[in-house]
Parts: sequence; structure tokens; C-alpha cells
Amino acid sequence: MALLKVKFNQKKRVKLAQGLWLMNWFSVFAGILVFSMGLFLKIELRKRSEVMDNSESHFVPNSLILMGILSCAFNGFAGKICYDSLDPTKFAKWKPFLKPYLALCFFFNILIFFVALICFLMRGSLESTLSQGLKNGMKFYRDTDTPGRCFMKKTIDMLQIEFKCCGNNGFKDWFEIQWISNRYLDFSSKEVKDRIKSNVDGRYLVDGVPFSCCNPSSPRPCIQYQVTNNSAHYSYDYQTEELNLWNRGCREALLHYYSSMMSSMGAVVLLVWLFEMSVMVGLRLLQTSLESIANPEDPECESEGWILENSLKDSLKSALESLKKIGKFNQVEADAEGAEGEEGGKTPAITTVS
Repeated sequence: MALLKVKFNQKKRVKLAQGLWLMNWFSVFAGILVFSMGLFLKIELRKRSEVMDNSESHFVPNSLILMGILSCAFNGFAGKICYDSLDPTKFAKWKPFLKPYLALCFFFNILIFFVALICFLMRGSLESTLSQGLKNGMKFYRDTDTPGRCFMKKTIDMLQIEFKCCGNNGFKDWFEIQWISNRYLDFSSKEVKDRIKSNVDGRYLVDGVPFSCCNPSSPRPCIQYQVTNNSAHYSYDYQTEELNLWNRGCREALLHYYSSMMSSMGAVVLLVWLFEMSVMVGLRLLQTSLESIANPEDPECESEGWILENSLKDSLKSALESLKKIGKFNQVEADAEGAEGEEGGKTPAITTVS
């Protein structure tokens, strides 16, 4: 028994073709939207590529761009088929291409669904990329005179100001690295010498943070140096008082920004996938209803359309049998080639007549 069998007359077939033509052009615009989202996400990731450890994060925007291009191509082609199906003579030239095209559409829809899932599941990979990238970026914060790294200070400062964050996981991350350049340190000062000698790696570490960590909304002037020294500031206790520094780490801020963006894009791609699935089902019904017309010379006669010619179970069985036949055929060919090789390798026996 055919799956989702529907009876059609000429009027219904025309309405289905016209509706599918319109839906395909809506799908083209949806493809442009998916392409635009991928391009926007790629630009956003490029802006902060200096604080990302690898290029794996670009897999999502690249996939969205590719899906957008393929969606425009597939649906533009399908729109042409639906338009030509209004005329039986024009539709005849598309018959040999429809089954392969529908098979491609099926795999294309699987890819769209996969890309939608990836948009939701990339959080873990993105988190590790940001964590390592920010850690490396903070190490180069002081290298304002080093070619290739002189921009890192500006990048980190703008990042902390824009996203209202400080450090990788929090402001204390700055206590563990030397973020002040040696050119601004007075090495004749006893305090500077003592701090450098007290550190195993010979770094100048302070309990302070860059100015970009300061919260301008705080009523108190920013305390960015000697943050943990209560006696250095009047009426101050860093453990109980709400600091005038951003408490949130930049890894968390960026992760939330990109994750929410990709989740929204994933939801849009899922809607596009549902729309594409409905277009594919409609195109299959149109194809079978036109091919099952009993009398092609009488376009007004009734016909039947279906998704699968047999039930889902029977269709899966026949597909598996076809795959088995292909496998057996390839095996027979391989055995035949092997036998020919063996025969060719045998030395013919020479008999002598005395």
C-alpha cells in the first residue's frame, strides 16, 4: 500500500504546482537569509579571532553559507520544474531528472538538519577555543612593542569595555600574568626589584588590573591597583564590598554572546528545514500524480500521487535488497577479475611427442 496516497484532478494538480512554485521562491529567500546569517556570524568571529585558539569555530558560519547557496540553487531549479509542470509537454523533459533530484533533496535536507543541530551543540568546542585564546591573548597584552602583537592590548581593552568583562574567568586572572610592559617599569626601584625577585619566573606581578576592567557606573573611583590590599584604600574591604570592577570573565561573556546568536540561527535553520521538507513532499506528490496519468492525451483525467509507492517497511526492505544486489554484483566482478588473473598467470604445459 502506497504511503500518503492522494487523488488529484487537473485543478488540484495545477493548484499544487502553483503553490509549490511560490513556496520554492520563498525557500530561495530563506536560503538568502541563511547565507546572510552565516556571513554575519563569520564576520563577528573574525572580529575577535585574536582571542580564539583555532579556526574550528568557523565551521558553523561556513556551513550556513554553503547551505544558503545550495538552498538557492535547489529551490530555484525546483521552481522552474513546478512552473513547467503546468504544461505536460514541458514537464516531459524533466521526468528523467526528477528522481535523482528528489534523492539529492533528501540528502540536502539531512545536511540542513545536521547544521541546525551543530548550531546548538557547538557551545563546548567554542568554550575551550575562547578559554585558551583569551589566556594566550592576555599573555601578549604587554607586548606593545613586539611586531605582530602590538595590537593585542587594544583588542583586549576594547573587548573588556564592550562586553563589560574582566580577564578570562574573572579579574584575578590578571594577578597571575605580567601585563605591564618592562619599558614602564623602573628597575632601579627597590619595590620593582623585590617583586621580580620574589617570583620564580622573574615576572612583575601585581594585584592590579588594566583600566578597561573598571565599571564606569560605579560611584567610587576605580580601584585597579592593590585590589586585595584593604589598608591601601580608605573604607575598603575587597572581600565584602562590591568591587567597581567587572566581575564577569570575558570567556563567559563571549560564550553567552556567541551561543545565544548560534542558538537563534539554529532555530531559524530548523524552520527552514521544515519548510524545505514540505516542499520536497509536495514536489514528490506532484511528480507521482503527473507520472500516473493514465491517458497523457487527456490532461483532465484523474491521477494518484504518493510519497512512497509501497509502505515504509516494504520500501526499506526493497532498498536494502537493492544494496545487497549491488554488493553481490561488485563481489562477483571482483572474483571474475581474480580468476582471470590466475588463469593468465598459469604457464601452459608443453608436451613433446617422441
